[in-house]
Amino acid sequence: MTGPKPIAGSAAWRGDEMARSTRWLRPLDERAVEEIDAALRAAQAQGVPWHETTRDCFPLPTLAAMLAEVARELEDGGGLVTLRGLPVARYAPEELRQIWLGLGCHLGQPVFQNRRGELMREIRDEGRDVGERYGQIPAPAGEPGVVLSSYARTLSNGRLRFHTDRSDVVGLLCARQAKTGGVSKLASAVAVHNEMLARRPDLAAVLYGDVYRSRFGEEADHPDVVYPLPIFGVRDGKLTSHYSLTYIEIAQMVPGVPALSAAQHEAIELLMTLAEELAFATRLEPGDMQFLNNHVIYHARTAFEDDAARGQVRLLYRLWLSMPNSRALPAGHEVLWGSTGAGALRGGIGQVAAP
Repeated sequence: MTGPKPIAGSAAWRGDEMARSTRWLRPLDERAVEEIDAALRAAQAQGVPWHETTRDCFPLPTLAAMLAEVARELEDGGGLVTLRGLPVARYAPEELRQIWLGLGCHLGQPVFQNRRGELMREIRDEGRDVGERYGQIPAPAGEPGVVLSSYARTLSNGRLRFHTDRSDVVGLLCARQAKTGGVSKLASAVAVHNEMLARRPDLAAVLYGDVYRSRFGEEADHPDVVYPLPIFGVRDGKLTSHYSLTYIEIAQMVPGVPALSAAQHEAIELLMTLAEELAFATRLEPGDMQFLNNHVIYHARTAFEDDAARGQVRLLYRLWLSMPNSRALPAGHEVLWGSTGAGALRGGIGQVAAP
């Protein structure tokens, strides 16, 4: 029986390579912005509220071809694309939401991000009591404080560790940036996988086995709703990696959940080390629209500090997209994704949004 093998292809990039590249950048020119404005006017003329925006009511006759190329790059290329240059300051918040959802509908199908059925999430610092609203549990005996769900961590101003989201693609539109910090760090899960194989093939093999995670925060009120899922999986020659250390740590606090083995601990620590080593950093500026394929990209964020007096209050709008050109997922991933077939409508929290 042979063990895991390296995965070749454009998604196996290293941070130093990507930092010097422009392959992931797509600037919007004046004609593109004019087409977006025309689509916004068309939707407004029909009286469509932002949350009911579809690709039909938000026509992009020229940009649709460019967005189709973006979808191909996300699935079969490097796994990340940033559109740059949307003049966000000219739009009211509802207009910005309509533009962002309209663009998202031309890429894929938006899916719900929480049990309340939100299609778009504001990512900002919601204050010190964020954990009380979005999930916290007492820390293990002997440790101070509380453990926040990943959802609550996202809505604070603290750093976020490398992780993936619960959709084929996550999109972030930067409306405002903080005074300092809030730097996005991106790493190729494929490159991490390959480097782990080169250094410690025994530990890479461990991550092909089940690791228990909790659904606490986004999906469940209590941490004891857990499920097993490998961190690495391959189907049809494509790697899929789904990973969030917070949900693994919370699952470990649940009675009856198998304790992580020494090898699993070591493998996860090596994954985190390699993600840092192989990542590159980019700071989203107002008007940037970042898209990441969650199956092949780990993303993280540095802590940030707002300055309300100067209007430097970080605000991003997040979309989760199910992609029509998505990969088939490995067997066993139904526990998280529902459908695993190529191009399936999947991901999100609870019932997916209607097309």
